[in-house]
Amino acid sequence: MSVKRPKGVNPTGKKKMLKAFKKLWNNDRGNMVILAAAALPLLVGSAGLATDTIQWALWKRELQRAADSAAIAGVYDRFAHDGASTNTVVAVNHDLSLNQHTGMALQPGYPAISFPANSGNNRNQVRVQLGVQKALSFSSMFLTEAPVITATAQAAGVSTSGDFCVLSLQKNSKTGIQATGNASITMDCGMMTNSTATNAAAGQGSASVTATTIAASGGIQQSNNWTVDSYQPYSPQLADPYASLDPSAADGDFDKCSANPPGLTVNNGNDGYTATGGACYGSLSIQSNRTATLKDGTYIIDGGSVNIQGKLNLTNATLILTNKSSSANATIGTIDMNSTGHINATAPTTGKWAGMSIYQDRRAVDNAPTGQISSNSPNKINGDSTNKITGVIYFPSQQITYNGNGTGTATCTQFVAKRIYWSGNSGLNNFTKNCPGSGIQAINAPLKVRLVA
Repeated sequence: MSVKRPKGVNPTGKKKMLKAFKKLWNNDRGNMVILAAAALPLLVGSAGLATDTIQWALWKRELQRAADSAAIAGVYDRFAHDGASTNTVVAVNHDLSLNQHTGMALQPGYPAISFPANSGNNRNQVRVQLGVQKALSFSSMFLTEAPVITATAQAAGVSTSGDFCVLSLQKNSKTGIQATGNASITMDCGMMTNSTATNAAAGQGSASVTATTIAASGGIQQSNNWTVDSYQPYSPQLADPYASLDPSAADGDFDKCSANPPGLTVNNGNDGYTATGGACYGSLSIQSNRTATLKDGTYIIDGGSVNIQGKLNLTNATLILTNKSSSANATIGTIDMNSTGHINATAPTTGKWAGMSIYQDRRAVDNAPTGQISSNSPNKINGDSTNKITGVIYFPSQQITYNGNGTGTATCTQFVAKRIYWSGNSGLNNFTKNCPGSGIQAINAPLKVRLVA
């Protein structure tokens, strides 16, 4: 008896098909095709997800930068308004209009701005949160809506110590202020250098400096030489407070200068020399045990230098080392006060030169092109001098050295120079900051704003 096969079933065809699949499976090239086809959705999915993730990360970074900038702008606004936050939202939104670069509008409810309470040294805090949302081609196939990308920044003003009465304008990576030997400095104000060196202000030997603050744009190595309330390394550089002050023919500063003004030498023949109302000299030399008094005006040293072995009195007067030539290469003199020299200086309190005691033209050439501080300085105020200085000692392009066995008094005094070197057994006691009515401009620590969260 025969068995009837179901209609449509062809055992021969079935066997051929199985044989073909088996052959393909055992074939290396065929195997790779199957694997590649199976893996393709995973590869495409991974690539799509990676692309979307990179875009989200980019937007997150841009949004964070915008939040950081807006929070910092808010803090500056609060400081400008004595801590009030009335206008801070406007300031934040204005900053966002300039610095929000995601290309997307913020989500409703953003920016979210709040004002955390003061905490320790952190003042006038502002917290800004931002949010954006945008669908991406791949992830939108799986997500009902795109995620909201957020960024939060919190900024605050950092309390800093105030007045500086010593400022080094050195801006390179060399030390700007150095105390060495047995130098002894006592002040109720701070020292600041614009140097970016890792040791921008250095104490060596047995030097002793007592100040409210030692600040620098670079680093400061803590030292037993410093007795200070605070170290402030990596501070913003300070601008030259007298950058706009220049001798000028238009202001009449050279009215008393002849074509070739003679030098003045004070010796036995004219001991006790006195001038009133200003004068112009080619140079100035005061010999040992001799005295010169310059009163009530500006005293121009035209291209020459000053050498003090005796005593110089500046009373309501400014000594100006300059050159009436307008050439950028005009020769500018220096000041050298040796071990027997004395100076009593009181700057004028009104007028163009208010507060300025000794001024050197900024065209002076630095004798240390690399900016290396050293005891070899073109400008010296040396010891054994009972110096009394009220006013600004200004040498913006050269180093000034104070050394020897001095016991000077600096009351209402500032030293502003490219580099400042305290050495020997120099002593400055009762070194006090700018005083009201002295004509001196205050040099204050700049506002510091930083991100705190």
